[in-house]
Amino acid sequence: MENRIFQITPQNLTFDIIQDILENDIKLELSEESKKLIIKSKNFLDKKLNESEKPIYGINTGFGALCDIEISKDELSKLQENLVISHACNVGTEVPQDVVKLMLLLKIHALSKGNSAVQLKTIQRIIDLFNHNILPLVYEQGSLGASGDLAPLAMLFLPLLGLGEVNFEGEKTESKNVLEKFGWQPIKLEAKEGLALLNGTQFMSAHGVYMLLKTFRIIDQADMIGALSLDAFDGLLEPFSENIQKIRPHQGQGKTAFNFRNILDGSEMQARNKKHIQDPYSFRCIPQVHGAVRDAVDYAANVFEIEINSVTDNPTVFPKDDLIISGGNFHGEPLALALDFLAIALSELGSISERRTYRLISGERTLPEFLVAKPGLNSGFMIPQYAAASVVSQNKQLCTPSSVDSIPSSNEQEDHVSMGGNGATKALKVVLNTEKILSIELYNAAQAMDFRKPIKTSPFLEKFMGDYRKKVSFVERDELMYEGINKTIDFLNNTEFKRLRNRF
Repeated sequence: MENRIFQITPQNLTFDIIQDILENDIKLELSEESKKLIIKSKNFLDKKLNESEKPIYGINTGFGALCDIEISKDELSKLQENLVISHACNVGTEVPQDVVKLMLLLKIHALSKGNSAVQLKTIQRIIDLFNHNILPLVYEQGSLGASGDLAPLAMLFLPLLGLGEVNFEGEKTESKNVLEKFGWQPIKLEAKEGLALLNGTQFMSAHGVYMLLKTFRIIDQADMIGALSLDAFDGLLEPFSENIQKIRPHQGQGKTAFNFRNILDGSEMQARNKKHIQDPYSFRCIPQVHGAVRDAVDYAANVFEIEINSVTDNPTVFPKDDLIISGGNFHGEPLALALDFLAIALSELGSISERRTYRLISGERTLPEFLVAKPGLNSGFMIPQYAAASVVSQNKQLCTPSSVDSIPSSNEQEDHVSMGGNGATKALKVVLNTEKILSIELYNAAQAMDFRKPIKTSPFLEKFMGDYRKKVSFVERDELMYEGINKTIDFLNNTEFKRLRNRF
């Protein structure tokens, strides 16, 4: 089957479009409209350089604190090349390849809007990297999230110069080898191009989009898993009633309660008489907690949807208005705040999940202690809860905000920075940790629900349980529990469950 092609235009990217591109390995090409905008902005800059003797920041001057040093016209290309080379000091753990691919996509989209004055062939080469899955090595540490993501973006674009390393066809190799394989010559950067490539928020933005695509799935799965735990715990559905939500009409709270009512519709556990009149907060307050997380996720998604459709390099050109303006669109403050908020929200989702796990193993409401038939001889589900508690604690440690910190750089020219790059990498860790915590809850909830047989949960959850039991078996006696946890994580990451966002 031929690969589908997505045309880059000035029109907005959406999360659904990006997910489709990534999941289905869709190739990119520039629309005629975008080509015209790119060429127009480049011609405009060239004309300005030929006509004006005035210094223009980053185009015929040095960078940062060196902005007052003018550069001769015959050295403008070398200036841009030196910029990329000198700024490529990214260190630490390698960034996931899907995030790197997103960085390429988001930079292509931003440069194609016609405010960056880059060569058409430069953008085309970035598209070539994307289409052939030639993914530069980028690392976690080095961005201040202020003049954009300078260090990681420099690493991202070293291959344009035939420098650095890439992941290609399952191996790490030097970029120059891949250029030779395809018969490509290194790009000779022209005025402003290095700055256009390095200024921008694509490291932060790509992390944010990547974790939000995961989070859209996680938040819906949290409702399903929470509903299964509620039924397995013999919990009450009254706190999820529509009347309760109407008198405190937060959107996320209402959505969560609606989901639970639908998920548990037809449950035999809910139909039977209850001996208790109230549940612990980790069950009773699910609409309020899951709902608040939903609202936080929606806020972050709105911030990132604006950002990925923005121009964030500097200076920017406005051919129609005959202007070149040096501004601060590269500053990551909107993203840094949203990333810290997202991390805190996901941490709370994991925290309440772990509390439900604890309740399920506590021996309450006729469930066996630690969810095994012979506790004592068997430890059962005792230690998975330890693991969940450990990860929850780590999430709390990771939720110290990055956005409240700032260390001046470039001889105080860049005297307030967002630290959004650090916010991005640690928020991703929180998202991945929350997946693990929810997987442990599902592992426990399914075990607990099986102890309720022959009473059934809802038809929806019976189907969900049936699919799950094809991958993860009921635990009869002590076994290697990490295997069950890892299988559960794999199950929740299965393609069948990736698009739960609109299911309920």
